[in-house]
Amino acid sequence: MQNPFQPGDVQTYSLVVAPPDFAVLNGRLIHPVLSTFALGQAMEWCSRQFVEQMLEEGEAGIGTLLTIEHHAPAFEGETVEIRAIFEQLEGPTLTCCVEARVGARLVATGRTGQRIVSSARLQARFQQLRSKE
Repeated sequence: MQNPFQPGDVQTYSLVVAPPDFAVLNGRLIHPVLSTFALGQAMEWCSRQFVEQMLEEGEAGIGTLLTIEHHAPAFEGETVEIRAIFEQLEGPTLTCCVEARVGARLVATGRTGQRIVSSARLQARFQQLRSKE
């Protein structure tokens, strides 16, 4: 693992809200706005941009934490700007603060965590857990 980042560094990601992002549960449209689920994916992807630049050959990143406080809706066609702020790297575990906005409107805040691990060890662990079932 390499770490070219400092606490406070920022990664960004933009998402234009579309029907696949709506709040749908069990095939039923709940609200035609950005769902917390889709927001979580976008927030995790944004913070993952740090990990993508930290990985070395034979390493993988795996999610360990996702919290979201959804403050306001984002409507179809609106662009949600997501910012992941490098909080800390403790050993192989990165945590980020994340916020999502449409213009000045705060849509959500949260935190993400990802751990950088050996790809081979991760696959071995997956196989070990599968074989116990």
